[in-house]
Amino acid sequence: MDFTALLRPGTFDELLGQPRLSAPGAPLRTLCEKGALGHSFFFGPPGTGKTTLARIVASTMGLPFYEFNATSLKIEQLRKIFEQYKNALMRPLVFIDEVHRLAKNQQEVLLPVMETNGVLVIGASTENPFFSLTAAMRSRSMLFELHPLDETAMHALLERALAQEALTVDGDARDYLVRTSGGDARAMLKLLEYAAAIDTHVTRERLASLRPAAQSRGSAEATEHYDLASALIKSIRGSDPDAAIYYLARLVEGGEPPEFIARRLVILAAEDVGNANPQALTLCTSAMTAVRSVGYPEARIILAQAVIYLCGSPKSNSAYAAINAAQKAVRGGLLLDPPKNIAQFNEGYLYPHDFGGWVEQTYLAQPHRFVELKNTGYEGKMKRWLEELTGGKEETEA
Repeated sequence: MDFTALLRPGTFDELLGQPRLSAPGAPLRTLCEKGALGHSFFFGPPGTGKTTLARIVASTMGLPFYEFNATSLKIEQLRKIFEQYKNALMRPLVFIDEVHRLAKNQQEVLLPVMETNGVLVIGASTENPFFSLTAAMRSRSMLFELHPLDETAMHALLERALAQEALTVDGDARDYLVRTSGGDARAMLKLLEYAAAIDTHVTRERLASLRPAAQSRGSAEATEHYDLASALIKSIRGSDPDAAIYYLARLVEGGEPPEFIARRLVILAAEDVGNANPQALTLCTSAMTAVRSVGYPEARIILAQAVIYLCGSPKSNSAYAAINAAQKAVRGGLLLDPPKNIAQFNEGYLYPHDFGGWVEQTYLAQPHRFVELKNTGYEGKMKRWLEELTGGKEETEA
């Protein structure tokens, strides 16, 4: 029996875990209830309700619902729908899953009917589709993000499943179902479905035999996921490769998705290594791309290389500190117009290349020091070069 299909919510009130979208007064819900929702794209992790939300939109707005997947969608299928509703009084809702995989010619077929609102187009993706859609598609659409379900929502969904299917579940099995599913409702219901097919009384041992590793948390314990990730980052920041590799191994053995680990390493490369070793960001970005394609078990080697490289890199947080300082100044009311010599369409700008690469001129209406370069690694070379270039002006200017 398909628990996912049986428990699929049919209204905004039944939808769990996405209050920013489904609660009374939420913009998306309000637009649907007023029949005013435009072309939209939903993105978020698996099992967060993207397809369900699209069906709720169609039901709320009273629209015929057509569901496709971009990987198998044929242009002729779209054209048949467009022709069928060309002179109709109501428009259909065309839902396209994996929308980031739409080919350019498929997007171009959608554009005319999106422009005339002949259909309502809704797409869904586990990736931000705005990076893969054309500018024409983006300008006609809105973007809504769905988040992993929190533990409260997951427990509520589990209770619905247990009540409907007359199952009994041990207390620690309930926690295991929720905490190892990482906010993915589908993953939790599928695991429960398989366990229930064996016995209507579900135990933690039975669940662990079916899915021994966490779906996306890295641990069956709620806090351990965050503690291990924090320990990994702090060990790298402290340049301790042995500790960092140990915590990486804990995360890998706990089933932590390699993409999550790689994203954290990319952030750390910019925040904690920065311009002391600019190559660190390039390497970690490459690692993030690689682990998406490779997956476990080989992804662990790529992650290990990145972790050791970061540990062995000189550290600087000057870029992190600089943008924080500049943003704080702007929020505090420091709003400076660009000087006329560097504003658009104004004369007086001195082209540095005409002066050997640098010429003194005003770039900021009032002098302010946001960037404090350190004498660490490559950043030390940058600091010395700027000091030599400006004759020490950068060092003394406040």
